[in-house]
Amino acid sequence: MIFGVGTTGEWNRIANTERQRIMEIEVDEVRRINSELASSNPQSAIRIPHSVEAWVGVNGLTRAEILANLDAAIHLGADAAVIAPLAIEDLDERDIVRFFQRDITDLLEASKADLPVFLYDNADITAPGQPPHIRTRIVKHLSRLPWLRGIKVSAPRHVLGNYTKAALHYKQPGEFGIYIGNAMLIFEMYRPSHGFVGRLREGWRDYLLNDTPPIGVVSGPANCMPREWQKAWRVCWSGDNELTDAYQDLLSRFEKICGFDENGRRVKKTIACVKYALELDGVISSSAVGRGTKALSDDQRKIFSERYQALRDYARKRIDAIWQTVADKA
Repeated sequence: MIFGVGTTGEWNRIANTERQRIMEIEVDEVRRINSELASSNPQSAIRIPHSVEAWVGVNGLTRAEILANLDAAIHLGADAAVIAPLAIEDLDERDIVRFFQRDITDLLEASKADLPVFLYDNADITAPGQPPHIRTRIVKHLSRLPWLRGIKVSAPRHVLGNYTKAALHYKQPGEFGIYIGNAMLIFEMYRPSHGFVGRLREGWRDYLLNDTPPIGVVSGPANCMPREWQKAWRVCWSGDNELTDAYQDLLSRFEKICGFDENGRRVKKTIACVKYALELDGVISSSAVGRGTKALSDDQRKIFSERYQALRDYARKRIDAIWQTVADKA
């Protein structure tokens, strides 16, 4: 799955026409990728018509932008749409349910599109005056809608559990997916527990999650380290302690190299670093960031370049070659 126009894509720092253009490019690129995969392995293509899915953020600052972007996603043929209700500036929290029940439902039904829609909950992008997280009762109410299939949550594990519990009132297990937005949380959440205290901790975790664990993770740094993050999810889910330690160590190192000392304090510049890493790997030609995003100074670009190369060298010694991201030189 490729998720475009999300927070790492700085959707709230660009014009809405630019968001729609990015959606168009993403869906077209994924369609091309799937065509190439089908051509290279026709037997596989028969069994799996879409090897890669294009998920798009249809977020906007207003309800009108949300509806326009959702309409664009439908006509482009996206595989799923993601909406952050609390980021909409002209939508009062009390009107969220009605907006989804009426406006969004009317648009989906009129288009006769079978487009899955997911909620997005992230306190970092909430509009002024909104609470940090979507209230559980709202998630419970929205889960009645047949086209609402899940939520991406950048929050502690108990918040994830609250949403699972809410959705299970109207959805069967597996019909409403929880995706982890605080990506590093997977290394603790799925680690097998040992001993009496460990079993108690694991039981409490399962209770908080209502015995329905999250089904995926969305990581910003996975833009430049997709293979490493895919394997990290696999080893965490399988409960492989040794490899979980290895990937937690590797990926936490990427988080650390995105921090810089400025005027006596530590400043994180993850978005700028992810983009610069993609430029260093030859994936993109420009690592420019949107207005309002913390940019790298010339000195910081040099520092990050050295750190990133060192991290790649470290990965070559620590993990299997097939799980190391390598840019396509073609």
